[in-house]
Amino acid sequence: MEKIEKKRLESLRKAMAEHKIECCIINSTDPHQSEIPAAHWRGREWLTGFKSENGTNGIAVVTKDHAYVWTDNRFFIQARQQLEGTGFEMMPMDGPDAVDMIGWICDHIDSGQTVGIDGMTFCVDESEKMDRQFSEYGITMRTDFPMFDFFWEERPARPLNPLFIHDEDIVGETVDSKIGRVLEQVERSGTDAILVSALDDIAWITNLRSAGDISFSPVFVSYLYLDKNGRRVLFIDEEKMTGDVKAFLDSYNIEVRPYESVKKFVGQLPKTTRLLTDPRLTATGVYDHIDCEVVFGGEGVAKLKSVKNETMLSHWRTAMEKDGVALVKLFKWIDEEIPKGELTEMSIARKLRDCRLADPDCVDESFAAIVGWNGHGAIVHYEPSDETDVPVTGKGLLLIDSGGQYRQGTTDITRTIALGGEPTKEQKHDFTLVLKGMIALARATFPKGTRGTQLDILARQYLWNEGKAYYHGTGHGVGFFINCHEGPAQIRMNDVPAALEPGMVMSDEPGLYIEGKYGIRCENMLAVEHWKSNEYGDFYRWRNLTLFPFDKSLIEWEIMTPEEKGWLDAYHKEVYDRLSPLLSEEEKGWLRAKTNFKD
Repeated sequence: MEKIEKKRLESLRKAMAEHKIECCIINSTDPHQSEIPAAHWRGREWLTGFKSENGTNGIAVVTKDHAYVWTDNRFFIQARQQLEGTGFEMMPMDGPDAVDMIGWICDHIDSGQTVGIDGMTFCVDESEKMDRQFSEYGITMRTDFPMFDFFWEERPARPLNPLFIHDEDIVGETVDSKIGRVLEQVERSGTDAILVSALDDIAWITNLRSAGDISFSPVFVSYLYLDKNGRRVLFIDEEKMTGDVKAFLDSYNIEVRPYESVKKFVGQLPKTTRLLTDPRLTATGVYDHIDCEVVFGGEGVAKLKSVKNETMLSHWRTAMEKDGVALVKLFKWIDEEIPKGELTEMSIARKLRDCRLADPDCVDESFAAIVGWNGHGAIVHYEPSDETDVPVTGKGLLLIDSGGQYRQGTTDITRTIALGGEPTKEQKHDFTLVLKGMIALARATFPKGTRGTQLDILARQYLWNEGKAYYHGTGHGVGFFINCHEGPAQIRMNDVPAALEPGMVMSDEPGLYIEGKYGIRCENMLAVEHWKSNEYGDFYRWRNLTLFPFDKSLIEWEIMTPEEKGWLDAYHKEVYDRLSPLLSEEEKGWLRAKTNFKD
């Protein structure tokens, strides 16, 4: 593998020299700013060897003499391991040793030289910011350098998976209604039309899905144009159309055009058109072809998508029950298999996938399962593979972070369990600090207008009180049979301006990671709901969605408050009451022992 990766780097440098590019920046996304792009656009991973099924956050920078990959603290351990011998080295983009990427480039190439990027994989915001910074140093930036076109001979084709209709009885809203709400935003922004680039936004608007275009997310590669005159155009490869989907689109007067024709289309819009585009989601390579007035905006589509209606939330309860049943089958199986000494991380991941996909409404996992035994659990985004797989034997902690894509909703859950005997005092203490933080956030009530940043400390406080910390976000939005990670609201230390609103569904997932020893994370999904209104305004609270017990053998009960114990007991009773009617007698007995709530 080492020789292959270095040969790829040599081929890139040759292409750079031929096109008079002194520095090349390679992004990790696609023309739609997808978190996990299709294989066709995963060139940075192919080039560097720093990769995973769930995608990796990284930007590669290559000059004549240097090759680096900038990544965040979630991937430091993984990046160092995977980049070894490839010709690339890791650079930290955050943390105490962070290195500013643009500053480094400006220090290592000269005024008058050129930086090249593929404008189809950088959004307008990113490329314009970089261009401004480079211009201060006399450095030119070209956005027309599709580097992988020049030497990636076996590049995977663009995905052509067929579409299917997401039942509007489950969705609770028609395409016409959604388009109407989007066009209300167009009207309020003083524009005439909108170009939607984000794949999850397009899937949400059209009530269409696809299995396979993007790993673990039922979205599809496309663009969508809407205007106030009633024109609706979906840019998509014709091969993805089925008869049912064509009829469905026709019923909503949505015209279908070839995917590649979007550039020509936006270039031929009347010059008087005021086109609304989101600069954080629109590719520079598309934006450069627009020949009418552009108004930056359109963030409101993500906001509309993030607020789920009661029909969605009621179906989500069904998805959570289905997911809970799958998890009972998995963890019961683990308990039965652990004494045999034959379990591995990979065998657990495969069994988990089988348990979920046994339900006909589960289309896929919502991400590649994180199954980390002991030290592997401390790698925040660890994914077991044939190269990294280890036996799950002896004594320790097993962290499993996983989810499913059900037609009734997307799931995301993390549980940490002790195997092989009584956990250590240190493990129990650390687990309980994490659990207390998760419960504190889940029990929170808050006024209208509250942002996730204002609640984030609730989950971290018990760790911080002991000088311990985790540096990933505490919570992300979750989509409805769409992307597992969804904006605009988040729960994290850095400020995200989107307020939490009723109908939003968020994860609650504090953790703690001791490198080389173990990782701990506790995660449930929560829905924001209205609590009360009074002279002080509207107040909200969380409604729990996730249904699976926590490992009570890991709890240090002496530091749990009566309120926390009461919350946990009520939660475990809900888990049993909701799941037990769906289980066999043997499975019921297992679950009753694991929940062990007070009658």
